[in-house]
Amino acid sequence: MRIGFLGPSGGDLDALERAATFLLQRENVARAVYLGNDGALDRCVIAWSKRLVGDDPTDEGTWKRAAEVAASGTPDVIDRFVEGERQRLRLRALATLPEGAPYALETLGEVPTLMTYDVTKVTQEDLALAHLVVIGLADAPTLVEHGTRWVLEVGTIGPRGGVAVLDAQSSTSNVVTVYDSSERDILHVELTEPRTAKLEILRGFP
Repeated sequence: MRIGFLGPSGGDLDALERAATFLLQRENVARAVYLGNDGALDRCVIAWSKRLVGDDPTDEGTWKRAAEVAASGTPDVIDRFVEGERQRLRLRALATLPEGAPYALETLGEVPTLMTYDVTKVTQEDLALAHLVVIGLADAPTLVEHGTRWVLEVGTIGPRGGVAVLDAQSSTSNVVTVYDSSERDILHVELTEPRTAKLEILRGFP
């Protein structure tokens, strides 16, 4: 399983769309999670969908367009319709953190992962089951061991990073890669079992 992470966009929807396109098309992630708390991904996806299929990017709109194309569409028009809808549906792989909750906890592949925008909102009890903690709010990307878990700070999308991929292959083979806005690999780490038994305090951890 390949999961992407998108750091906060800082209000730059074009940069967010480019980063999401990179994850969906080049990295072929099954899902990409936006780690901002500003609603930017929702605005980005709505505008993106409208460019792909028109002013009504809903499923109901798809059925209306399909009926029109079936009735009078040329082969080229039908091909464009199918391709546009395929790309629109691919956008469903983009997800946000749950609204009103400080974090999301999921098992990605076989990696128990806690995802949050602001780690100061997370308690030690929340962290207890996580092998990987992914944080959006950070000055720059880092990936370090802290106690019994790995901590990935993604940071804002831009020249210093903000885009990451977890390649969760098995319980013993998991790799995190961080990219900058020019799609350059700036960090590549295999997630072994953390060597430290005692929980250390990460900068900003409660």
